[in-house]
Amino acid sequence: MTTFREQLKPDIIYPHSDGKPMAESDPARDYLIYCVEALSIYFQNRTDVYVSGNLFIYYRQGVPSAVVAPDVFVVFGVRKKKRLKYLVWEENNIVPSFVLEVTSASTQENDEKEKPIKYASLGVSEYFQYDPTRDYLNPHLQGFKLNTTNRTYEQIEPEILPDGTFSLHSNTLNLDLRLIYDELRFFDPITGKKLLSPQETEQARQKAEQARYGAIPQLLARGFSIEEAATVLSLSVEEVRQYLKQ
Repeated sequence: MTTFREQLKPDIIYPHSDGKPMAESDPARDYLIYCVEALSIYFQNRTDVYVSGNLFIYYRQGVPSAVVAPDVFVVFGVRKKKRLKYLVWEENNIVPSFVLEVTSASTQENDEKEKPIKYASLGVSEYFQYDPTRDYLNPHLQGFKLNTTNRTYEQIEPEILPDGTFSLHSNTLNLDLRLIYDELRFFDPITGKKLLSPQETEQARQKAEQARYGAIPQLLARGFSIEEAATVLSLSVEEVRQYLKQ
């Protein structure tokens, strides 16, 4: 039975913003955006994977102060949809499996001590840190996997590839996190391909298209007809003719 006092009890507010900027620096913002966008594209065909970043995760119902806001995180087994905040108890108590913090000297205390304790207690399987400006972290990309027995993190051993590239494997994502000229990038270990951001994807598309059209004169010089060149390059005859008119 609901009492009169319970009826007067105000609703608990779980804010979705603290009014602070998304990131403290340009590098932190750029890598946060790259990671979220690249992982979103990678998991775009999975309706049960939610990728986000810089979003409040409330993990204890009725306690708004029980909150974390990872720079990048991935949750498996929940519906893919837009959220203003993530309330764990409304998501079948499913927490992120992967968390990445883009760290710096100003966030070191929080990223090195406070957040790992929280993430481990929540059961976050993997916790990665990336220090793009090399403020303090050495090596400036590090990964940790959760020991479920004692709820502490154990360091993931890096792999140095034949070309000298520093690489960490995420079992949770089945992806490699690599430093390419000191910049963090995700790679598919099976195909060896880098995960691209939407901007990089568009740039690659434009480059491929330019190369395809640029091959038209070469094919014609080798004796191909316009129709044959169009077939080889997967273009229409009209597209080939329009290119030749330029």
